Amino acid sequence: MATGEGAVRLRTPAHTPAPRAVGWWRAQWLLLTALPVVVLVGLGTFIAPARFWLLLPAAVLAGLGIGCAVLVPLWWFRTHRWEVTDEAVYVRTGVLWQEWRIAPMSRIQTVDTVRGPLEQLFRLATVTVTTASSKGAVRIEGLDHELAAELAERLTRITQDTPGDAT
Repeated sequence: MATGEGAVRLRTPAHTPAPRAVGWWRAQWLLLTALPVVVLVGLGTFIAPARFWLLLPAAVLAGLGIGCAVLVPLWWFRTHRWEVTDEAVYVRTGVLWQEWRIAPMSRIQTVDTVRGPLEQLFRLATVTVTTASSKGAVRIEGLDHELAAELAERLTRITQDTPGDAT
């Protein structure tokens, strides 16, 4: 990365996701866990000879899913960070393998806002910043939906005013 005046440097982004993101992440964990548990319990109910071997993994999976739903979203909330300045979009994600991403304004090609059904339920949104990077888009997840709309508008305005060809 270049040094000197105007250089973008790696630093800890200032903002966390919206506190409601913890509930959104928990709901994702529980839904991800519920389907296989329901299938195993359903099979265990109808297949008597294999009942133990189907209900045991269902119970273990349910316990692990509930444990992950309680703990992992709190950990994610403490480690996920984002910030937008006039120079760049900064995002830090990851729990065990942290990833720091910087998207300079001159490299931004598109800004998208996505709200899936669960995100809508929790009044959240994800802002996706697409750049010319081979690594792919930079995603800021778990934002309040109104903040996400304002952020997308701000990013669009800043990138229009930033010289460069976004390649």
